Amino acid sequence: MFAKSTWIKLPRSVVVGHGVLDRAPEVVTELYLDGRPLVVTSPTPDDIAGDRLRAGFREAGYDPATTVVETAEFAAVEQVVAAANEADAGFLVGLGGGKPIDIAKMAADELGLGFVSVPTAASHDGIVSGRGSVPEGDTRHSVAADPPLAVVADTAIIADAPWRLTTAGCADIISNYTAVKDWQLAHRLKSVEYSEYAGALSRMTAEMLVGRADSIKRALEESAWVVTKALVSSGVAMSIAGSSRPASGAEHLISHQLDRLAPDPALHGHQVGVASLVTEYLHSGDDGEWRDVRDALASIDAPTTADALGIEETTFVEAMTTAHEIRDRYTILGDGVSESAAIEAATVTGVI
Repeated sequence: MFAKSTWIKLPRSVVVGHGVLDRAPEVVTELYLDGRPLVVTSPTPDDIAGDRLRAGFREAGYDPATTVVETAEFAAVEQVVAAANEADAGFLVGLGGGKPIDIAKMAADELGLGFVSVPTAASHDGIVSGRGSVPEGDTRHSVAADPPLAVVADTAIIADAPWRLTTAGCADIISNYTAVKDWQLAHRLKSVEYSEYAGALSRMTAEMLVGRADSIKRALEESAWVVTKALVSSGVAMSIAGSSRPASGAEHLISHQLDRLAPDPALHGHQVGVASLVTEYLHSGDDGEWRDVRDALASIDAPTTADALGIEETTFVEAMTTAHEIRDRYTILGDGVSESAAIEAATVTGVI
C-alpha cells in the first residue's frame, strides 16, 4: 500500500513585469489578506520604491505601516515581530533585496501571518523560496519558513538595480548545476530522498540561464525579466522538494565557509558561482561542464576567480577543505577534500 504524502507550499500569485509594483494592492486583495500591511524594508529599497508602494496601498483603502531593518540578523526578525504587534498588522510585505525579504519571511512565519515578496533586485532566489538566510557571528543560518503568498517583481525597478546584484542572482542560478549533481550523489550513496521533478526544474533553470547568458545585459529590462523568472523557478523547485537541495550543494557550503574565513566576503551569488566551478570539476573532471559554467559567468561580468571575489587564494582553498564540516549534508566534498585535490581543482579551473 502506498501511503506517502507530500505537502507542497507554493506562491499563489507571481506577477512579473514592467510597472507591476502598482498592482501590489490588487494582488493582496485577490489573496483575501485582511488588516493592516506592515512594509518591511531597508533604507535603499525604501528610498527607491517605499513611497510609491505605500501610496498604492492607501489608494486601495489600506493603512500601511513601515519598519526599516538595517542589518540581516535574528535581532532584526524580533524587531519586525514587535513592529507587527505594535501596528496590529494583518500581513507583511517584504520590499527590497535579500535582507528585508528574508527577515520579513521569517517574522511572518513566527507570527503566523501572510507574507508578500516585493523584490527590488534579482540578487538571489530567496525572493520566492521557503527559506531565510541570516548570519550570526562567523556563520550563516538557513532557516525554514513558509514561502511568500505572492511575488510582485517590477522589472523596471529590478533593471535599475546595481548590476552586480543582477549578476549575483544569475550566478546563484547557474550554481544549480552542481547543486543538483550533489543531490543526486547523496541519493545514490546516502539514500537521501530525491525529487525528479524538483531536480529537473532546477537543472532546466540553470541551463536556460547558461544558454541565454550572452543576452543578459546591464540595464536591459528584458534581462531583468529573464533573471527574475529563473529565480522564481529555482525557489519553486525548493518548495517542491521541501528543502534547499535543488539549489544548494557543495558550492553553497564553500560560500558559507568563505563568509566565516574571509575578512570581507563577496556577494553570496558571486561566491557560489565561483565555487560551482571547482565542484563541477570534482564531479566530472576536466571533461565536465565547468568551462560552460565559467563562460556563462564571464559573459555576464560575474567573477570566475578568487581574486575577482577579493578573496585570498589560500582562503579559498581552506574553504574547500573545511566546508564539509558546516552541516550534515552529503555532497561531492564527502568527508573532506585534501588540500592537494582542492588546489588541483582550483588551479585547473583557473579559480586560483
